Amino acid sequence: MIKKTDIISKFLTMKSIITITIFFISCNILIGQNSSDANMVEKACLNYIEGFYEGDTLKLKESLKPKLYKHGFWKEEGSETYRSAGSMSYEQALAYAKNVLEKKNFPKEDAPKQVKILDISNHIAAAKIVAWWGMDYILLSKENGVWMIDEVLWEGPFEKSHLD
Repeated sequence: MIKKTDIISKFLTMKSIITITIFFISCNILIGQNSSDANMVEKACLNYIEGFYEGDTLKLKESLKPKLYKHGFWKEEGSETYRSAGSMSYEQALAYAKNVLEKKNFPKEDAPKQVKILDISNHIAAAKIVAWWGMDYILLSKENGVWMIDEVLWEGPFEKSHLD
């Protein structure tokens, strides 16, 4: 004869197994989503760098929002003071890239191209990139499942201390 305690014990064991299984499946889904977001944020940042490096306006259009705000600071050689280098709009970014391509003014083959994701949330993300011109902090947002760059704050020239 089966005891009531045996049935309860088997039920609790089964319930525990199901709960643990659901927990691990949920964790894998969340990790997969974060990994996918990280890949998309990194791709947007690489498109940004490569768009300027290669003069590829299509890569910039894939990564920059039309309402882009980009502002930077530059330190002249021999100076200790940074000065505002002005702002760049979406249209100006595309024109700059087009000029790079037309004049074949590409960076050196070993020019830095580093992306470090600082944080990703549900709808916003932040990244740091290092390129031949210096260091940029990038703010991105996700719309319709696509990560794109809204704002860029940069300083140059490039210093080896910018690299991680």
